[in-house]
Amino acid sequence: MSYTIQPASIDDVPLLIALRTEAEDWLQAQGSDQWSDRQTGAAATAKWCRAIEEGYTWLIRDAVRDLTVGTVSRGPADADFWTADDRPETALYLYKLIIDRASAGLGIGSLVIDWAARLAALEGREWVRLDCWRTAAGLQRHYQVLGFEHVRTESPAHRKSGWLAQRPSGLVLNHQEALQPLYLTSIPAHG
Repeated sequence: MSYTIQPASIDDVPLLIALRTEAEDWLQAQGSDQWSDRQTGAAATAKWCRAIEEGYTWLIRDAVRDLTVGTVSRGPADADFWTADDRPETALYLYKLIIDRASAGLGIGSLVIDWAARLAALEGREWVRLDCWRTAAGLQRHYQVLGFEHVRTESPAHRKSGWLAQRPSGLVLNHQEALQPLYLTSIPAHG
């Protein structure tokens, strides 16, 4: 398979909402409380539009089948979790990595994280960082298999996420000989 990653456009908002809803439904069916704060309607549309306008949201595309198989966002450090002591400028922050259920288990998430690691290195950053739902032990283990190290867990009362992890930007698990890597159509300029 060959995958690409490209910036999302406002026209992609319905697709992004559908990906998120599919993930929410799947998580609920698994008995997870992750993403139990459903994001639908005008508020969800406005949130996705803002992220797209700021250049934060990307589509993951299957180039062979010519369809979108997922999404990922990047953005600034979440002030609820990462402090000045963490030197937030040294990291690229990933959010909302969603792979559609039909493509789950193909290693696409690992490719996306490698893409982020390459991008972080190009930007001179040391880390790729993310936060994860505090109760999502299986997802936390999965991220650890992908090279993330648990930094700490934060528990602000107004948030359910807070398991913080980082991975060195130089760590790439999927080499070109083994998998066709995602390529960049452009590199966003974010601080």
